[in-house]
Amino acid sequence: MATNQILRELQWAQQAIKSDGLNLHSISFYLSQPTSGCYQETDNSISINISKENLPFFSPLLTTLAAPGRHNSSLRNLEFHRVEWDSQQVRHLGTLLGNNQNVQHLDFRRNRFNGKSLSDLSDILKANKVIKEIMLSESGIGSVGAGLIASALMVNDSLEELQIWEDSIGSRGAEELSKMIEVNSTLKLLTIFDSNAITATPLISAVLARNRRMEVHVWSGENREKSSKIVEFEPENGTVRIYKLNLSGTCRVTCSLGMNFTVKSLDMTGVRLKSRCAKEFRLVLEQNQTLKEVNLSRTYLKDKGIVYIAAGLFKNKTLQTLHLSGNWFSGMGVEHLLCPLSRFSALQRQANITLTCITFGGERTRIGRDGLAAVIQFLTTNETVRKLGIHDDESLRSDDFVKIFKNLEKNASLKCLSLQGCKRVEGEILLQTIVETLQINPWIEDIDLSRTPLQNSGKTQRIYQRLGQNEKTEPDMDSVKDMPLTEPKSCRVFFCGQECAGKTSLCHSISQNFSASSLPYLDQVRTIVNPVEQALKSVGMKIKTFKDEDTRISIWNLAGHHEFLSLHDLMFPGHGSASFFIIISSLFRKPSNKEPKSSTEIEEDLQYWLRFIVSNSKRAIQQCMLPSVAVVLTHSDKINQPSQILLLTVESIQRLRDKFQGFVDFYPTVFTVDARSSASVSKLTHHIRKTSKTILQRVPQVYQLCNDLIQILSDWRSENYNKPAMKWKEFGELCQVKVPLLRIRSRHDNKEKVEMKRRAIATCLHHIGEVIYFDELDFLILDFEWFCSEVLDQLIKLNVKKQHSENNGFISRKELEKILRGSLQSPIPGMGSKVFENLDASDLVRMMLKLELCYEEDPSDPNSLLLIPSILEEGRGKPQRWQLSMPDCIYTGRHLECDDSSHMFLTPGFFPRLQARVALPHLFS
Repeated sequence: MATNQILRELQWAQQAIKSDGLNLHSISFYLSQPTSGCYQETDNSISINISKENLPFFSPLLTTLAAPGRHNSSLRNLEFHRVEWDSQQVRHLGTLLGNNQNVQHLDFRRNRFNGKSLSDLSDILKANKVIKEIMLSESGIGSVGAGLIASALMVNDSLEELQIWEDSIGSRGAEELSKMIEVNSTLKLLTIFDSNAITATPLISAVLARNRRMEVHVWSGENREKSSKIVEFEPENGTVRIYKLNLSGTCRVTCSLGMNFTVKSLDMTGVRLKSRCAKEFRLVLEQNQTLKEVNLSRTYLKDKGIVYIAAGLFKNKTLQTLHLSGNWFSGMGVEHLLCPLSRFSALQRQANITLTCITFGGERTRIGRDGLAAVIQFLTTNETVRKLGIHDDESLRSDDFVKIFKNLEKNASLKCLSLQGCKRVEGEILLQTIVETLQINPWIEDIDLSRTPLQNSGKTQRIYQRLGQNEKTEPDMDSVKDMPLTEPKSCRVFFCGQECAGKTSLCHSISQNFSASSLPYLDQVRTIVNPVEQALKSVGMKIKTFKDEDTRISIWNLAGHHEFLSLHDLMFPGHGSASFFIIISSLFRKPSNKEPKSSTEIEEDLQYWLRFIVSNSKRAIQQCMLPSVAVVLTHSDKINQPSQILLLTVESIQRLRDKFQGFVDFYPTVFTVDARSSASVSKLTHHIRKTSKTILQRVPQVYQLCNDLIQILSDWRSENYNKPAMKWKEFGELCQVKVPLLRIRSRHDNKEKVEMKRRAIATCLHHIGEVIYFDELDFLILDFEWFCSEVLDQLIKLNVKKQHSENNGFISRKELEKILRGSLQSPIPGMGSKVFENLDASDLVRMMLKLELCYEEDPSDPNSLLLIPSILEEGRGKPQRWQLSMPDCIYTGRHLECDDSSHMFLTPGFFPRLQARVALPHLFS
């Protein structure tokens, strides 16, 4: 009976392929499955499972697909999993691709090819003029297969994307692909994951030397280590990042930049360089006419290498930013580096007038007396540099910094001076000198003293007040300096989009791809969103977490409803945390409607979220890199591709990319997906996985204890009935038992120092998005989704006016606590009571104060009345009560907007705070 059922399903699949009734866009074949069967994933996609016993059915299915005719004319995507190809089957595939001129995407995962079948596949690619994307994952093509594909692409002029994942093509295969790059000018994306990092060198060198506008990503996982990116090139923003190459490879890549005109930014942070490579880079600086930014931090450069770079600066006319922090040169290197940026007589002209930002320093940089003299000469004579950074210096003394600030008094060009981590920035004399300099020099906008003794001792308030800044708070470094740092392992992905954009369906489909490697396929099918879940609209913020190797990726599905927009301000990442953004927009006005959006409507949707991201990123305390953004267009299954709508939309997105260049790191590929189909979102899932790893490599390091505590806190929740919140006392007890470095070892220990370490770790966990914690509160929120849905959005929507007769905006603390208990405590047992099982009403009031949902009339009075801005709001459509209808009344007001209103705006969370700031002084007068 079971066998007959399997045969009927496979026969139904064959008939469905023949039928004109099914408008199939995607077909996925899964071979060597435990059981056979067919599953219609969406209206436009089916998955066919074939067990080992039923493998003979695969060839007839291919033959049916390859038959000439009008059926399946809409087929665009083919996926093959665990197929062992023979020559006859590849010929059937070639016939299929020849008869169907719409198939654009081929995906081979864990396939196996012999020499003849690979050769036949190469012949198909030579003849085909339609296929746009090919992905080969774990298919063991080796260097021979890479060579055959390369030979095909020397002829093929239609393929735009080639991805080879987790196959060892080796240096020989990479060289063959590099020869292809020299000939092929149509390939737009090349992604390689290889066990040997050496494959990156010929590929990226060929792309740069031939000025190809080809996006390149090369990954490696040598010696069974976790995968890491080796190089990447993003032609849309002209950025090359080299993460790890050997010396000869680095020299080869450097040489390829000499006559390049596509690269604007080069980042080689952490790559070991020698003077030989610096000598080649000198020629690049002399020849290249487009390079704007270069980062050579922590590249082990010594004096000889710096001399070569300085020589290149004499002739360079385009470079604007140069970072050299963390290298090993001495005062002689500083002298040569600053020479082209200085003048040594009134008649001499400054050699380099284009560089505007330069940073150097580090524990092994010895600036010394000669270097100090060069810095002073530079500050006295330079007229073009806007930012100077001397970081983590240990060679200069406090009086040396006094000399620096004294000579800065007459400099009219420098706007920002960064002395991060310099060990001798200390003392009252230096403090007084800085203040006096700021009184004389009005052009200085920012002085960064983070991690210096002057800031650690809390003496920089006068400086920041003079600059019009707020104090930049960081934990006391003296108490936490013995805690090791490491790369973070948690990354947040923020799904942004208006209501009904398909964010929830997309998140569910992505979850299927994340679990694909660990679950049998039929189990995955059963876990696809059930109809009840699909019918419910998402309310509030939803969070879904996945594990990818040792990386923890959490997707934050931001609510599109307007009443939740102020939540976004509160949850926005700052402090250089690992995060990036996916902006999702539907191609249709409603999912159930067939009326498509215009390109203008889609552009307005995307522009709103881009401005929101830029606005909040600007106010983040530490912005270590531009926010990374990708765009996803949903409901693409309802639009014929290509269509006029899509072409206009792509043009509008290109306008946005140009407009926001320099404000966000805009991923060049626009993903068009059917959010319900896991096959349709597979490329987006790859982007999320690999971008997460890339960003984790680039953001600042975190305390090693943070990565350890993530698992410890997870275990604690499991042992405590999944409690969403933890009291500070409980956190201290957990540290005492589970974390030796945060343990009080005897009654004679310095308890204050241990407590400060614990709070520093909790603050770091808050910054990377693992908990919600503020110093003034005595608890940690461990479950963001629970806090947002059951607590925070209830606080924001809190209707105090119904239970509070006064309309002047003020309420007592006790009365507010009473209202909170009535609003958040459900009358149904077990419903909503979890809030007060974990938090007291007084805790909620303190949280509201911290999040500026209410304000104290007098912060020094514990019984002070509280101002809640929502009480002051008038209902929609009602006239404001201050509008008196008298002939002698004159109304005045102010229109507020950002200085750069085309890229930023005042976010929803700004207005309640403004309302309180305006109201309180008036009411106190």
